[in-house]
Amino acid sequence: MLLRLCALLLLVVGASAQTYSTNNDARLRGLIEEALDRNPRVRESFLRYQSGLQRIPQVTSLPDPMLGVTQFARTPETRVGPQTTVLSLSQKFPWFGKLSDQGEVAAKGAAVLSELHQAYRAAVIQQVKLAYYDLAYIDRAIVITNEDEQLLGHYETLAQARYSQGVGLQQAVIKLQAEITRDRNRLQVLKRQRVDSEAALNTVRDQPAGTPIATIERLSPLDVEIDLDALYALGRDARPEVKAAFLEIEKNEKRIHLAKRQYWPDLTLGASWGNVNGRHDLAGRLSPPEDNGKDVYSVAVGVNLPIFRRKYDAGVQEATETFGAAREAYREAVNEVGFSVRAVGFRIQTIEEQLALFEKALLPQAEQALQSTETAYATGTTGVLDLLDGERTLLEVRLGLARLETDYLKALADMERAIGSAFPEEKP
Repeated sequence: MLLRLCALLLLVVGASAQTYSTNNDARLRGLIEEALDRNPRVRESFLRYQSGLQRIPQVTSLPDPMLGVTQFARTPETRVGPQTTVLSLSQKFPWFGKLSDQGEVAAKGAAVLSELHQAYRAAVIQQVKLAYYDLAYIDRAIVITNEDEQLLGHYETLAQARYSQGVGLQQAVIKLQAEITRDRNRLQVLKRQRVDSEAALNTVRDQPAGTPIATIERLSPLDVEIDLDALYALGRDARPEVKAAFLEIEKNEKRIHLAKRQYWPDLTLGASWGNVNGRHDLAGRLSPPEDNGKDVYSVAVGVNLPIFRRKYDAGVQEATETFGAAREAYREAVNEVGFSVRAVGFRIQTIEEQLALFEKALLPQAEQALQSTETAYATGTTGVLDLLDGERTLLEVRLGLARLETDYLKALADMERAIGSAFPEEKP
């Protein structure tokens, strides 16, 4: 039984860290590692796990021995003299299996805390990724908006030249200037959003909210393989919440065994020594008895009597009901994996289809349409409204594509959280 306890302890201490993927993004990996090292919630959960480990030696050790001293106020007279002092020492030994069962319950409890620690790590990894990808989108949107503003500035210069030559309208210049102002306003909104996302990422890393984060370059698109059945099986085995729920079942099963052992008595062994003074009365001095003044020794064996069975029955019933509740919690955790994998998997597949539509159709069409409109505007065969319409369409498509790329990466991060394991981002 002691070997089993040691094996459980090694299992808890050697619990593997939560894995994650970054698609070879060294900067993202550094941010995650920093957050895992500094985040207060992660550190708290780790300390709670360490605290749980310390329960094992407490519940597997014998109770403290009892040392008693009896000093008689009125010494009892014996044949060999008055007895003055008695020293006693006793040790309680719980019934066979009680200590080992208590140790296994404590070990399972520590293992549950270990899995909860892994769950907090996984949540922090997800938070870092989501904030990082939001920042990446905002930085990409700022680049796109700046490029659009420069394009509008070029159109404004062209419109100013046409107006000065008497072949254009001042209204065209005003409309272009209004669009430039809209872009500048969009930039202000994006910068404000960046401050919020930056603060969110800094908070997870336990850094001051105002700590600046450098611009994130455009992230590379990914190509993934979605197998919902395989991902569900992986999540059912690897997700920390599911593993913690299963360990709760095992812990409460041991609690039932422990509760049933309470029906059996505990054994107490004891020994005592009594100090006896020799007889100093007249008869004792004249005819000392044999063994005059000899100290006395004794041993004792005792058991408690577990006769009030009602409380033990209640203990068994309590452990049984808790065991049933743990089984239901495990079912709920498994169902949550199935729901998350299904929902996030469908979201990934939908975004993949949208990305293909944007990259293969909408973006080339918007670019071609704007180029055609630019040529027509330069020759005077179309007006500024058609030019602005083409420019707005291209801007919306580029921003929409950037948002889809970000949503795709965020969905992968959500899938990683759903299965509790590193998601194989790139297809082999």
